[in-house]
Amino acid sequence: MKVFDEVGQGTINAFAYAGGIAELLADAMRYIAALRIRVRETLDQSYLLGVQSVSIVILTSLFTGMVFSLESAVQAVEYGVGNLVGGAVAFTTARELGPMLSAVVVAGRTGAAIAAELGSMVVTEQIEALQSLGLSPTRMLVVPRLLALVIMLPLLTILADVVSIIGGMLVAGAYAHISQESFIASARSALPFGDVLKGLFKSAVFGVIIAMIGSYQGLQTRGGAAGVGKATTGAVVTSIILIFMFNFALSYILYGGH
Repeated sequence: MKVFDEVGQGTINAFAYAGGIAELLADAMRYIAALRIRVRETLDQSYLLGVQSVSIVILTSLFTGMVFSLESAVQAVEYGVGNLVGGAVAFTTARELGPMLSAVVVAGRTGAAIAAELGSMVVTEQIEALQSLGLSPTRMLVVPRLLALVIMLPLLTILADVVSIIGGMLVAGAYAHISQESFIASARSALPFGDVLKGLFKSAVFGVIIAMIGSYQGLQTRGGAAGVGKATTGAVVTSIILIFMFNFALSYILYGGH
């Protein structure tokens, strides 16, 4: 019976967690719909969460594109389909690798930062101070981070797509002697613009996930410094798991019929 009790309690906790996230998101959307947005704070968060993540996104996407091209270019040339390598790299990057890897990297960096910052504010009673002044923590803290990630993550994804394709093109030329013109022509023919837009939509959804999980974990911090560390770890792990789950669901919805 103890097993059933643990399963039941785990299920209740999961639904309670999902309900808390949904409630926080609904509260944030209410402020956004009413245009009660702190523009300066949103710009600051866009720099902290987005611009400062450029370097790790570039490195991740560059080597991902290079590895993918390295694994496929030589075999493609051997089978006489070297002209398809550019299309394969661009197609896979824009649809899956660009949005998902950018989101995972950003979740590891900014999701942890959001949870740690808000968790520290909870532990030091700064959140209670805001509430005592009649200020909403959701409007003051959550909304700027949510908007910053929804705006910046698609931009980071565009950068990741471009860098990954360039890296793949360089490796294809160096190891399989595929010309840049052939690579680019293949990429253009295999990648409809609609697929790029769908990839950016996925990035925006991932941005919502990272911002809301990090914010909720931070605001639910209990237990002092140890609680901050636990909230930070939980934010990163939960965000990455949800990114993979939503990536599959969105891919099935957006591309499943093609």
